[in-house]
This record gives sequence, C-alpha cells and structure tokens, in this order.
Amino acid sequence: MAAPVDDMFSRCVDPPKASNCVEVRFIDNVKGKGLFAKKAFKKGDTIFIERPLVSAQFLWNALYKYRACEYCLRALETAEENSRRLSGRAALSLPHPELCKVRPDRHQPCPHCQVMYCSAECRQAAWEQYHKLLCLGPSHHDPDHPLNKLQDAWRSVHYPPETSSIMIMARMVASIKQGQLGLLRNLFTTALYEESLSQWFTPDGFRSLFSLVGTNGQGIGTSSLSQWVHACDALELPSQQREQLDAFIDQLYKDIDKEVRIYECFLCCAGNHSCVPNAEASFPDNNFLLHLAALSDISPGEEICISYLDVCQRDRSRHSRHKILRENYLFVCSCQKCMSQMDDADLTSEDEEEVEGEGETEDEMTDV
Repeated sequence: MAAPVDDMFSRCVDPPKASNCVEVRFIDNVKGKGLFAKKAFKKGDTIFIERPLVSAQFLWNALYKYRACEYCLRALETAEENSRRLSGRAALSLPHPELCKVRPDRHQPCPHCQVMYCSAECRQAAWEQYHKLLCLGPSHHDPDHPLNKLQDAWRSVHYPPETSSIMIMARMVASIKQGQLGLLRNLFTTALYEESLSQWFTPDGFRSLFSLVGTNGQGIGTSSLSQWVHACDALELPSQQREQLDAFIDQLYKDIDKEVRIYECFLCCAGNHSCVPNAEASFPDNNFLLHLAALSDISPGEEICISYLDVCQRDRSRHSRHKILRENYLFVCSCQKCMSQMDDADLTSEDEEEVEGEGETEDEMTDV
C-alpha cells in the first residue's frame, strides 16, 4: 500500500526541511512516482536523512553473536571486541582505543527479556513502537514460543551468508513457489494475530507484506571496527608511526575472513533507479539512519535517482543490466544511458567476453 504524498517525508529527521527541498511527483503509469529536487544541490550535499519504518538484525547474524542495538542497529561491541571476535585473536589489543565510539556504559537491556539497546532512548523508542507487543519476557530462549518458532522457520529457508534485498526477494519468490510461505504465515498468525489487523494475516495480505519487504529492503553494515579504522585514517601522525599503524590495520584485515552485516528493512523516499545515478544512499552514522547525498550537481526540477546496481554492475552491457533489474526488481530501465544504448547487441557482458575470446583465438590461429 503506497503512502500518501503528505506522509512521504514523515520518517525524515527533519520533515519540513525535506519537503522544502524535494517533492514526490507522478511521472507516468509505467514509472509511477519519482523524487524531484525543489532546489539546487551541489555534489556531496546531503539531500535528506531518513529513519527506517522498521529495522531488524539478520537472524543468522544474531545467532553468531554479533551484538547490535535492537532498535537502531548501532554496534554494541567495541572495536577491540569486534576485531578479537572476527580475527580469532583473543588477546588482540588495538592502538588508540580512545578512537572507538562505542559507549558500553550507556547500554540498556530490556528489563523483561534482556535484549540490549545502545541507549535508554532507543530502548524507550522500541518499546513504544513495537517491543511492548513483541517482548518475550522470560520466554526469550524458549524454543517453543511462537516468535522463536517463526524465526527458526525463517532461518531454515534463508541461509547465510545473508545479503541485501536481491537475494531476499529471490528466496521469497522461491518460498511462495515451494509452499514455504504458508508455514511462515501460519506461525506469523499464531504469534501476532489481532482481529483489527486481520487483513494482513490472510494469504494475500501476508504476500503483500512479504513483497513490501522484498522491494523496499536495504542491507547495511555497521561496525565499530570500521569506525575506528576511519578515525585512525584521520590521525595526523609522524611518518614512521603512520606506517606502523597502517601495517597493523592491514594485518588485522587479513586475519578477518568474513564480513559482518546487519539487515534493515524500510520504506524509503530515496527515488527511482538510474544506471547513471545523481544521488546515493549511505549509512555514515553507523546506525539505521539513511543519508541521501548528491553524486553530482542537481538542478531544481530534476529527478533524483539512485542506482539499484552496484558500480561493477553499472559498467556491464545494457542487456546485462536489464537482465539483473528485470529478474530482481521486475522493471525495464529507460534511463538516459539505457536509451543511448538501445541499438547495442542483446548480449550479456559474459557473452561479449566469450565473443571477444573467440575472436582472439581465431586471430591467433590465422597468424599461425
């Protein structure tokens, strides 16, 4: 269900400022709505900052004991604890520990179920928004509790490594095809059913919720260690100390053989897709706040677009880009770059490489 235009910016940190800077307009029946600038933005400007509607840590990530705030997803383990866990070096000590921004003295548990928050403010916000209903109290570790059974069922059909919404969408579709959605809906209903919300517990209503997460989910990474590394990079040190610190960090990353991620699902106003985006969504605060920033100068009246593809995917052929977008986001891109490449051969990037390879082989044989 689409939100009214007036509510589009209600999740922004400063809704009046956001609504004065950008607006949502109807484009056409194919693209639907789009985000447009109402003022000029320079490259690097923050267009707006947005809170998610809801957020949650990856279930497997939580099972692997990565500690994050149950509300804003901010890391709860210090940079040193993070590096020790990931590297397997229990006695590791980081230089410049004062650069770590994690403050364990501010952490607050739920008094009923003991899940942790980074602050009393986050604990209260979670309680008021959803935790009052979802708090398991003393049943937090009870495997037979309906919510715990629901989480176990989800993990059984959604294996790690957990990634962004692309694979989540793929597995959601597979779950529907293979009948897994019915099991999840039944467990969901057992855990949370309420008569006034009954439309969301029907098969069609539950599919709508599933689709909402799939098309609007955003994967983010939060790490106290990465924050510490960035802070170290900003230190002004004598050349020898700089070399020693850089060598220490390089070795630390070699010892860490896996990346930690947290999943956030939200409804965002970040705009339509373009293969040549003029804006980018990021999470520089190491929590769930999305920052939409300009990648280039944006003029008033210009549509603000992000890219659903990563940098490498955007460099692939038009046919390859369309294949990815069609399979994962169910649309065909008509951005400026795609329109300018309309006459290109319908080859994926892999096909192009094979053709080039065959040509090189033929040339070599001819030379012989």
